[in-house]
Amino acid sequence: MKITRQFAPADRYLYDFGPCSYANGFAQIDTAQDASYFGSWANPTALVIFTYCEGDTTHQQCDSVEEFVAELRRIDSWNIANGHGPARIDPGLDPAMKDAFQQIGLADLLH
Repeated sequence: MKITRQFAPADRYLYDFGPCSYANGFAQIDTAQDASYFGSWANPTALVIFTYCEGDTTHQQCDSVEEFVAELRRIDSWNIANGHGPARIDPGLDPAMKDAFQQIGLADLLH
């Protein structure tokens, strides 16, 4: 997995409606810690997980579907263990987005 970290002084809404939007193939990963200063998104086609936290960004480019699934399950487990979980993927109203996550074995993490 390739991980790229940067600093981007903004808020999560820059990503919600921009690079990490549904139009760009991303679904939000919902947790109890979501706020204007925190958010996470996943793209099941590009195998990317992106997190924004107080200006710090983390872009995870997974090398395989298995790695992508394992990382999303790790995120869910971490959130549960730390009182922020469960982490659930919000596919929106897009049946194709929902199907993409179901096809790779993540139906149980969908809202």
